[in-house]
Amino acid sequence: TLSSEKIELARELPRAIDLISAEELGCLLKAPEGDDVKTLRDKAILEILFSTGLRVGELCALSRYLDWTRDEISVRGKGGKVRLVFLSPEAKEAVRRYLLKRTDMSEQLFVHVGSGEGSKNDGHPVTCRLVERVVKHYAIKSGIDKRVTPHTLRHMFATDLLENGADIRSVQMLLGHASITTTQVYTHVTDRRLKEIHQNFHGKKGR
Repeated sequence: TLSSEKIELARELPRAIDLISAEELGCLLKAPEGDDVKTLRDKAILEILFSTGLRVGELCALSRYLDWTRDEISVRGKGGKVRLVFLSPEAKEAVRRYLLKRTDMSEQLFVHVGSGEGSKNDGHPVTCRLVERVVKHYAIKSGIDKRVTPHTLRHMFATDLLENGADIRSVQMLLGHASITTTQVYTHVTDRRLKEIHQNFHGKKGR
């Protein structure tokens, strides 16, 4: 048998991260305009994805009967682990307006609405595929010429926290990552910011 020193571990390639600019994110979140139940649902989907960093499957499993007036909710993530995620005032307001328009009795927070999604499915829980289509639709409407998915909003959530000074362990907990290694994929984004800080502030005296 080979000694452990001679076994070379496969080096993991850094995963590419889909990011959009802060301006593009702002346009995306404002893109759903209207007060029909479908538009209000879509607005709530976008706001919750960015506010919480939820995985799309976690979003689809949310119950409408959680206390949506609170600042935090509990979600069950990978491996059945429960974690707290936090709601922005914008996300809470978007959910409140959406639920006021709901007429069905489904227990799911996000459901199919309107004939365009197949009237026979009205009231049924949304699928991950439908949420992907919702995000793509509003990205195109916003004039964003990059690929934008629900996971893009999860990436934006994580990088927004790190760029504003959050520590990586806290971000790991908020994302529900089992391993810190998974979260470290985001550090290259903050590394760029650190480089800018170094260039702007280091060694300016006496030169």
